[in-house]
Amino acid sequence: MGDPLRLYGLNALVLNAADGIGEAIARTLVRHGAKVLAVGTKNSGVARHYARVKGITAMEATLVDPESTPGLIEKAAKKLGGLDILVNNFPLYPDAPLDQVDKKLEHLLQSRAALTMAACRAASPYLRKSPQGRIINVGLLRSCFSAKGEAAYAYAEQDLGGMTRVLAAEMGEFSITANYIQPGAVMTPESREVFRKDKALRDHCIESSAARRLGEPVDVAKVALFLASDDAVFVSGTGIAVDGGRTRAG
Repeated sequence: MGDPLRLYGLNALVLNAADGIGEAIARTLVRHGAKVLAVGTKNSGVARHYARVKGITAMEATLVDPESTPGLIEKAAKKLGGLDILVNNFPLYPDAPLDQVDKKLEHLLQSRAALTMAACRAASPYLRKSPQGRIINVGLLRSCFSAKGEAAYAYAEQDLGGMTRVLAAEMGEFSITANYIQPGAVMTPESREVFRKDKALRDHCIESSAARRLGEPVDVAKVALFLASDDAVFVSGTGIAVDGGRTRAG
């Protein structure tokens, strides 16, 4: 996977990193030289998970409360000795796959926005001191939406894109980039459970991908590595879809 020292000397905070996409990102960043603090929810077993992984420190925290997020960021920055890379990946999942743009989706997006902005604003003083400040926002999984929920899925991405562009504009003068990754149907523990219950949705996701397969968390992690690296120094306010390509307009 390229230069093992690509992120040498950089401190990365990865939220919701006990499994799935967050875990893949944490392991990929540390493999390329970063020092990583992997935060998992309470009772996620995140400390046990990384006990033998050199370069990754684990911490449990509440990840769905915007009011406690500034304290989390401050504690994380102190543990790391600074902060260069912030990966916003929150454990937000609907009770059932969403069909349309409605109050349930709006509430989910409002929660995501509150958490993301709280994390970024709290991290800003630390990122300003970094020679390579990076914000990477991770979008909602395709499995959060039903087979008929393509419009809602697109709406959720547009919402994330708008928020990320605001962050990019705010942070740009401090040489901090802000970008987002929009996962497609990626096989996380949450997606696996959804697809187990709804095989038709799983098949729809496979058929809708030009790659004709479900994605893996490492597919997302490789993009996060690019956005975190010096290769993306002039990339900001944009998004990358990690969905294998689409067979038709969504």
